[in-house]
Amino acid sequence: MNIEKYIEHTILKQTTTLADVERICNEAKTYKFAAVCIPPLYVKKTKEFLAGSGVNTCTVIGFPFGYCAIEAKVAELVLATVDGADELDMVVNVSAIKNGDWTFLANEINTVMPIVRSKGKIIKLIIESGVLTDDEIIKCCDIYGAAGVDYMKTSTGFAEKGASIHAVQLMRNHLADAIKIKAAGGIRSFSFAKELINAGADRIGCSSSLKIVEESKEFFEK
Repeated sequence: MNIEKYIEHTILKQTTTLADVERICNEAKTYKFAAVCIPPLYVKKTKEFLAGSGVNTCTVIGFPFGYCAIEAKVAELVLATVDGADELDMVVNVSAIKNGDWTFLANEINTVMPIVRSKGKIIKLIIESGVLTDDEIIKCCDIYGAAGVDYMKTSTGFAEKGASIHAVQLMRNHLADAIKIKAAGGIRSFSFAKELINAGADRIGCSSSLKIVEESKEFFEK
């Protein structure tokens, strides 16, 4: 298993500095990770740091709670694309999920998708699976699968519970093969990352990327 190709090297803490971003970009280039995921403030500089490397620039929209207005998410998304983001991880309105307001959620994704497609970008929908019931996760799979998103993503990493094998398996069982899955939140070991990939994850969002790569090498050297 080439774990590097699954990894989105991530730094989204509130105190992230430009020096932090430059460091993880250099690490991503060295290890040939799939992408770097950074705060919107740093999209332009990240594109510069990663130029010619083949590593994608990913940023977040409506992060981390997702309950901002649809118009605010659209504004964030448009600015991120102007700045050069290749991939957009948008937090869905979890409050609307808890209200059972699927009409609002359909309107949100149907407002966003034409913009994403017109810009030729990749979009991942973060559903914060750790605070949802199985039925809510399945309903999210239905609505976002029908909308044709590129990925569904388990978690922001800011909730009490992050990625889980159960959530990834549940999503995989209720999504078309064309819809990929990104697992994120609390992934700090190669063994857990490997389990998530075996469960159906196509991407792993993590800040412990270098540790995971080293553990991967040790695993396959046994």
